[in-house]
Amino acid sequence: MGERFFLYNDIVDSKTRFVSFMGDQSRFDLAVITTDRFYGKKLVLDMQSTRFAIIGQDDLEEEGYIEHAFQIAEDEASELRDFLYEVV
Repeated sequence: MGERFFLYNDIVDSKTRFVSFMGDQSRFDLAVITTDRFYGKKLVLDMQSTRFAIIGQDDLEEEGYIEHAFQIAEDEASELRDFLYEVV
């Protein structure tokens, strides 16, 4: 193998909030990571499905974004979106 070519290799400070809550439709186990890396957006990891997305206020308002990013139904996405409005 030749010399490794890095596009970037940074170490940044971050703050991680682990939160688990039960909605009417399903349970969510999330890690919400705050860093200066994503232009003010949060990195949201769903630890049950191993899906993640970089989410900002504009993404929450985009129709179908949460459903697509986390591969969940509209009613589940509504519950997740309601929570994310509080933390994003």
